[in-house]
Amino acid sequence: MCDYSLEMYGTRPAREGERYVTTRFRSGTVGLALLQDKETPVCVQCDTRLRLEGIPALLQQKLGVGPTEDVTFVRLEQGPWRDGVKFENGKEASLQELSTDVGVVVTMLLENAPRAWELTPAV
Repeated sequence: MCDYSLEMYGTRPAREGERYVTTRFRSGTVGLALLQDKETPVCVQCDTRLRLEGIPALLQQKLGVGPTEDVTFVRLEQGPWRDGVKFENGKEASLQELSTDVGVVVTMLLENAPRAWELTPAV
């Protein structure tokens, strides 16, 4: 998913294990990009697992999180931006709130996540 305001750019899909950084694009929207290519937004599917590195101190305080956190990429239902993350403590934040220069690593793409029946113990 890429925020609607990033649709005007050529985009590319996220890849497991890649490192990105939150970037403010010309449209004003914060999204993800490779460090070496900050002009091309990277689109992430909902439920993709990410690791955030370098979360700003004020946001850490507001959300009760640390500087590095594992999160799930989500579609937010409120506010002007839809791309967001959900922390393990249940709090959510838009990419706009993360601001720029937060490191992001894709730890598990949705298609590689274990299925419910794979997590259920055999009886």
